[in-house]
Amino acid sequence: MTGTFINVALVLLGSALGLLFKNRISARFAKAITSALGLCVLGIGVSSMIGTQNTLCVILCMVAGTLLGELLNIEKRMDGLGELLRRKLVRGGGNSRFVEGFVTASVLFCVGAMAINGSMEAGMLGKYDILVSKSVIDGVTSITFAAAMGVGVAFSAVPLLIYEGGLTLIFALAGQGMDPAVVTEMSAVGGTIIVGIALNMLGLPKEKIRVGNMLPAIFLPIAYIPAARAIGELAGRILG
Repeated sequence: MTGTFINVALVLLGSALGLLFKNRISARFAKAITSALGLCVLGIGVSSMIGTQNTLCVILCMVAGTLLGELLNIEKRMDGLGELLRRKLVRGGGNSRFVEGFVTASVLFCVGAMAINGSMEAGMLGKYDILVSKSVIDGVTSITFAAAMGVGVAFSAVPLLIYEGGLTLIFALAGQGMDPAVVTEMSAVGGTIIVGIALNMLGLPKEKIRVGNMLPAIFLPIAYIPAARAIGELAGRILG
């Protein structure tokens, strides 16, 4: 859990710095930095996405996971959680971008190859190299996010702690039993979702992509890979 605590601490520190220098960062510079970060996030997403060894797995998991997310309306629930936190914890109710900051930062910090691989490394090997690197990136990102979208970014530390800490514990329990192919495809699906986040950051879609509703897809390779292998073996026996 050490790597997770470092990640949470740097997000909180970055958010505090962003709020501190909020009035000193002009809208032009904030927009430029957000666009630059959007391009970097796009690169991270693409690099993870093309790491797949099973394109069909990514496609089917994305489709099924998105349908499940839409049925559960995960993004709306995340919006509701952000609004609840705003009402309970932010006095005056003047921060209109609280929900946007909370949801955007939560999804960005929680989803992706670094969160999965870093948690796996921490849980299985007790090493924190990947999570520390991710923490630095998240910390820098949270500065500009908090400056642009406010205190909601700081509260993304809560789902980050639950998600990343939970994954670390799961991988610690799973040990070496986790199939590397499953981890690869989970990373690829996460990278695909991160591409959606980047497109939203760059303002490219006419209608914002509901990336929160895509989150179930990242876990579906856990079921897909063994099922696909079983079907392949069965087909081989029948045809053989």
